[in-house]
Amino acid sequence: MLSVRIPQQSSIMTVMTRAVLKASKGLLRDFAELEKLQVSIKSNKTFVTSADIHASKVLKDELLHARPKYSFLSEEHELLVGEDCDHRWIVDPLDGTVNYMHGLPHWAISVALEEKGEVVAAVTYAPVINEMYWTEKGRGAYLNDQKIRVSSKRSLPEILVSFGNLAESKLPPIARLPLSVRKLGAMTLDMAYLAAGRLDLLYSSPNSNPWDIAAGALLIREAGGVLADSSARSVTSYDKIEMMANIDLLDVVRKYQNAN
Repeated sequence: MLSVRIPQQSSIMTVMTRAVLKASKGLLRDFAELEKLQVSIKSNKTFVTSADIHASKVLKDELLHARPKYSFLSEEHELLVGEDCDHRWIVDPLDGTVNYMHGLPHWAISVALEEKGEVVAAVTYAPVINEMYWTEKGRGAYLNDQKIRVSSKRSLPEILVSFGNLAESKLPPIARLPLSVRKLGAMTLDMAYLAAGRLDLLYSSPNSNPWDIAAGALLIREAGGVLADSSARSVTSYDKIEMMANIDLLDVVRKYQNAN
């Protein structure tokens, strides 16, 4: 479990971090006993495990116990509309299910708090490696107790790119370059890695599900990054995000795209 102290923790961040830590206990237990894991296929042809469903219930119970009037949206639950229409929890109880099923440690729990349509607090927790990425609007972005920022790279030959959740048929023109490329299989954690400077350029499918992108969008903004559309132009709405990087690198990508 997380052992470092999170500095100047607000009451809402206490609620969020406690919830993801509690949900991580069951996920870690099942991760150590994958041969017993129950797996089914959802209507959209993606996998769901008993671990996803249990973690979603834990997060729902914890978050709504602390803020019972808030709405709740999870990948594994239909939207619950609360009395307080201004606030909504957006939850991905297990991002990277296929990685999880295969014993790969690249998976995470993600929780965002939306206020009047804007994400104001976010947590992404990677339990196996014990990394808690967290942020609140206007406070910067953190990994455990250390402040993080996006990378400052702007030269295409030296960057590390992730194509995130893009299908092979949707890869951008930059994919033709001899770049260092990864496709890691957990979008929320990819976004946290971009915020921490571990990735330099990240792509996302347009109109991604809110639980895939809401928490990471605030992390990246608070870490000094820019969220952009397919033309590498800044956007403010997270449902329009297709690229993420520092602003100088996005300028370079836009010039490359215009030239090709």
